[in-house]
Amino acid sequence: MKYNILGKSTLKVSEISFGCMSLGTDSTANAQLIHRALELGINFFDTADLYQQGENEKQLGNALKGKRAEALIATKAGNQWNSDGSWNWNPRPEYLRKALEDSLRRLQTDYIDLYQLHGGTLEDPIDDIIALFEELKQQGKIRYYGISSIRPNVIREYVARSGIVSVMMQYSLVDRRPEESCFPLLQEHNISVLARGGIAKGMLAGKEPAAFLSYAAEEVARAAAAVKALSGKDRSASQTALRFVLAPPVVASAVTGIRTPAQLEEAAAVSDTPLLTAGEISSLGNVLKANKYDQHR
Repeated sequence: MKYNILGKSTLKVSEISFGCMSLGTDSTANAQLIHRALELGINFFDTADLYQQGENEKQLGNALKGKRAEALIATKAGNQWNSDGSWNWNPRPEYLRKALEDSLRRLQTDYIDLYQLHGGTLEDPIDDIIALFEELKQQGKIRYYGISSIRPNVIREYVARSGIVSVMMQYSLVDRRPEESCFPLLQEHNISVLARGGIAKGMLAGKEPAAFLSYAAEEVARAAAAVKALSGKDRSASQTALRFVLAPPVVASAVTGIRTPAQLEEAAAVSDTPLLTAGEISSLGNVLKANKYDQHR
């Protein structure tokens, strides 16, 4: 497994990380998956208090009993559950402070390696949020903080005003929106990208193509065919898709949803597959015209 330093932090994260959102409700199966991930060199586990109303954090916390020192835990906050099962955006520092304490309890730990704001708007009390995160760092409750956002205007504010070490955002061959302005900005400031959605809901690895963002189903199928053409006995289609995601130097890790042992083995083996050549990266990038962010620019 290859490891990358996450931005300006001291965290060495595996280039394939475990997206815990895909975990089911079988605690034994989840623990077996997470333990096997650790054996395979995956050390970065991403969850959120939103997932399964906090149950996802509990599953991860239970699985890491006795193994906390082997893992880097990332979680997120800012989406508040309501009694009717809906949720709303709540970025107020007093809520985020409580959310962190709840996450620590569910995860059965006294610190979070990477605490992330799970969204963000320009209307948020950004300076107050940053001040809280810095305070939580000083208290040792979080080691570093970042944001999970696909909004360039929000990302620019945190780059300019905060000490974020990472931005989690969607990125794949059929979602190249971050390339236009976010990647150059983040690389300039030594802030890493945690890339999610690298296989585009499985459509780049064999699932039936459908319309995706600005692309028609036929265009997604064309992208999937290009990925397949560069795959073979040394690299599966999903591994090729993830190799494309990991190619930009600003991307520290591909956050991969893992539900089964087979998915885990395939994802973890990406580090053992051949790198894409510059020519292969270029050919994949030329299959479709790169899309761009239409809103929140």
